[in-house]
Amino acid sequence: MKSVVISAFIAAGVLASAPAFANKDLATKSSCFACHAVDKKLVGPSFQEIAKKYAGDKTAEAKLVEKVKKGGSGTWGAIPMPPNVAVKDEDIKTLVKWVLAGAK
Repeated sequence: MKSVVISAFIAAGVLASAPAFANKDLATKSSCFACHAVDKKLVGPSFQEIAKKYAGDKTAEAKLVEKVKKGGSGTWGAIPMPPNVAVKDEDIKTLVKWVLAGAK
């Protein structure tokens, strides 16, 4: 019985982390890591910095979807973020939600 309970907890942990792995894979596939990292500044801010900046902003998701799609500059410094026209809209929404959730 003990092994069944332990197996259930392990399975629950794997399932709970699956979306994070999927979104990290999507970020890799979409070339996000060329300029961003999860927890440190590269060319652009870390995903965790972005999450912190927009915490509590109910309009953040819509703003960031547009910024990822169309590009932008000035929010984080002089280096512009290029538009991501090759990334599907639904993938951009998934990535933005992942970033705003703390991107782990």
